[in-house]
Amino acid sequence: MFELLALNAAVLLVLVLVQWAISVKIDDVSFIDAFWGAGMGILAVASWLHVPGGPGDLATLIMAMTAAWGFRLGIYLFLRWRKEGEDRRYKRILKDAREKGQFARAALTRVWLMQAVLLFMVSSPAQVGILASPAPAPITLLAWAGFALWCVGVFFEWVGDWQLARFKADPANHGRVLDTGLWRYTRHPNYFGDFCAWWGIWLTCAAAGWEYAAATVIGPLFLSFTLTRWSGVPLLEKNLHKTKGNKYAVYERKTSAFFPLPPRY
Repeated sequence: MFELLALNAAVLLVLVLVQWAISVKIDDVSFIDAFWGAGMGILAVASWLHVPGGPGDLATLIMAMTAAWGFRLGIYLFLRWRKEGEDRRYKRILKDAREKGQFARAALTRVWLMQAVLLFMVSSPAQVGILASPAPAPITLLAWAGFALWCVGVFFEWVGDWQLARFKADPANHGRVLDTGLWRYTRHPNYFGDFCAWWGIWLTCAAAGWEYAAATVIGPLFLSFTLTRWSGVPLLEKNLHKTKGNKYAVYERKTSAFFPLPPRY
């Protein structure tokens, strides 16, 4: 197991270094957001290919769940980056390095390597669950429960992203706040979807053995912290208050921040 996880880490490092070189050439690291999801999908597929004795049904289910989530998110964020350009967050993170002519080093240490470590950690339930599920490893009731939670997450994330993309595409919505569809019940349906998807993957991993789930629970715990307390809801809402002003304050008062609830009037 440890040797195969080390092999995954080596694959991740090579991919990160290649993309870092590209980001230095184009002077923009923002496409790393697309790699966050796609990289997890790649690690899941790599794990599935390396299962000793061949993957069982459980390994295939975990791989399919992770790959579907990761590659969809990767494509969505890559297309958004191509349309909108450099993300202001990374401009701010690397501003001083650009001014000092140290963009390449800062991009590697502050962005690419740091995110590589977090990506590997968050996706650890999928990697370990797959590697610990050689054939015949059946899909148990616990695994189906995890899959059901994952489906809830995928619904909220995919539909939430689709509704947001349609809203932004309409010029008449400029300056307005999206408060219909899933966004009527939670201010961040896509983040809630991420939360459910990865707790679902973790629960499916538990079907391979609770010892594996215990060893990798740091993944969904850290993701939950990131979404609700660090770079997810807090950072995004700080920017939305600046750009939407009182309109967002009104929306905030009546709509749940994270977990879907009926609107407050």
